[in-house]
Amino acid sequence: MFVSAALLILIQSVVVVVAVTVTSHTPVVNVHEFSDAELSCEFRTENDKTPRIEWKKIDKDVSFVYYDGRFVGPFHGRGEIRGATVFLHKVTQSDAGKYRCEVSAPQDSVSLGETNVTLTVLVPPHTPSCDVPSSALTGSLVQLRCRDRHSIPAAVYTWFKDSRALPIQQPNATYTIDEKTGVLTFQKVSRDDTGQYHCEARNGVGPGKSCLGTRMQIDDLNVAAVVCGVLLLALLLFLCVFGVFYAHRHGLFSRHRGSQNSGYSHPPKEPQDFKHTQSFML
Repeated sequence: MFVSAALLILIQSVVVVVAVTVTSHTPVVNVHEFSDAELSCEFRTENDKTPRIEWKKIDKDVSFVYYDGRFVGPFHGRGEIRGATVFLHKVTQSDAGKYRCEVSAPQDSVSLGETNVTLTVLVPPHTPSCDVPSSALTGSLVQLRCRDRHSIPAAVYTWFKDSRALPIQQPNATYTIDEKTGVLTFQKVSRDDTGQYHCEARNGVGPGKSCLGTRMQIDDLNVAAVVCGVLLLALLLFLCVFGVFYAHRHGLFSRHRGSQNSGYSHPPKEPQDFKHTQSFML
């Protein structure tokens, strides 16, 4: 009996401290570009019935979104708040990022609580840029490239030859495909690889987009033409060397060749050699 009374007194003397609590039922939000987004923030306070609510965007620099009872920056005119939850209209890629909801209740024992919400703006595929060589020689290394730099999340790529999809993994395939980078590689192309190629980008947000098809022609190396070309070049070099040697042997590079008076020059006249040929009388 004495123990129960002492326990009751101890329980009554305990002061329960309830801090301000802030939570979000959707800490990760994925929405399509130009649609509306809800940044959820719920709070509970101990005593303060009118706590201060602030929203901040956490990038390289911290910027205010909702401050002093109003929206600021890019959210001005596009956002509304219900309780502490923000509703943003027509989101763009610039709105994507990490946000923090802060609730301060000065009348509570623990006066500050916060929660984070990450907003991802989904962008459907754009038409990818494709790089397909128009021709190549058999046995050479050839790479075809496909890239969409705008889709969010990043696109994956499928290559098509003559309108038929090339499998990513196929036994005894003469090629490899990296579906994340969009690179189709032929270590050694053959004439069988000739065809029309195009690429499709997909990310699950919207319909896939494809580039225009480009024909790649694979030709055999003409050994006879290469040998003839080498022989012709060697002949031209021999003729040039022989011409220079012949000209040098026959003095065609001499400076005085062709000068008619190359061995004769008039002697200068001395003053004493001067004689009057006619006299004058006054």
